Amino acid sequence: MRDNEVLGQLVRFGIAGGITTALYTIVYSPLAAHRITSEQVANLIGYLVAMASGYVIHSRWSFRGHGADARQTTIRFFLVSLVSYALNSLWVWVLTGDAMLAGPWWWPLLPVLFVTPLIIFALNRLWVFA
Repeated sequence: MRDNEVLGQLVRFGIAGGITTALYTIVYSPLAAHRITSEQVANLIGYLVAMASGYVIHSRWSFRGHGADARQTTIRFFLVSLVSYALNSLWVWVLTGDAMLAGPWWWPLLPVLFVTPLIIFALNRLWVFA
């Protein structure tokens, strides 16, 4: 039973995370690709959009009925979202920064899509909505 609960949350988190990651990508990509702003500023703007939508989707759907009260989860969600922002900023800095790999604007999207979500799921499951 417990395994099914975790699997269900993982599937819902994947869908919700896909939506919020798509929103991040929709915001980040044109800003960075067309050099409207730096990759880091595009990352910050994408993060803000994803964080706001992510809280609503995850608290009401992904982890609904899974524990802590709303005030506690709001604070914890915000702290975990800062971890997400820090990770994504790291990917942007390492992969596109002139002092690092100096790759194209889209390189950070790979770890943003495949690494950050796994870490954030674990933090949300074990701490935010526990």
